[in-house]
Amino acid sequence: MNFAVPILPTISTTFIVLSAITVAIGWGQIRKRKLEAHRKTMTLAAVFAIIFFIIYASRTIFIGNTAFGGPDDIKIYYTVFLIFHIILATVGAGLGITSLVSGYKNNLALHKKLGPITSIVWFFTGITGVAVYLLLYVFYHGGETTSVIKAILGF
Repeated sequence: MNFAVPILPTISTTFIVLSAITVAIGWGQIRKRKLEAHRKTMTLAAVFAIIFFIIYASRTIFIGNTAFGGPDDIKIYYTVFLIFHIILATVGAGLGITSLVSGYKNNLALHKKLGPITSIVWFFTGITGVAVYLLLYVFYHGGETTSVIKAILGF
C-alpha cells in the first residue's frame, strides 16, 4: 500500500466524508423533530460539500486530474465505476441544492419527499468517492496528472 498520498485529494475526500456524516446526523435530528438542529446540521453538510467542490475544481483547473495507475486489466472496471460515481455526484449535488432551497423556503411537501432520496444518493456519493480515492492514491500509485477527459477515459 502507498501511504504517501497527495494532500489536496486527501483533504477534499475528507470534506465529502464530513458532508455525508453530517447529512446522517441531520437525518437523525429530523426524525427526532429537532428542526433547528436539523437546519444547522444540513447547512454545515452543504458547507462541507462546497469546500470539497472548491478544492476539487481548483485542483482540476490548475493541476489536472489523476489517471488510474493500477493494472490495465482492471482499468475498465475502474472507469465504469468512476463514471457511475461522477453521475451519482452530479445528481446528488442537484438534489442537494433542491433539498436545501425547498427546506429554506419552507416548501416542506417537496422537502420531505426529496430529503430522504437526496440523503441516500449523497451517502452513496460519499462511499464511491472514498473508493475512487483509495483506488487512485492508496491501493495503487496514481497515474499521470492530466486533463479530465484523458484521466477518465484514457485518451
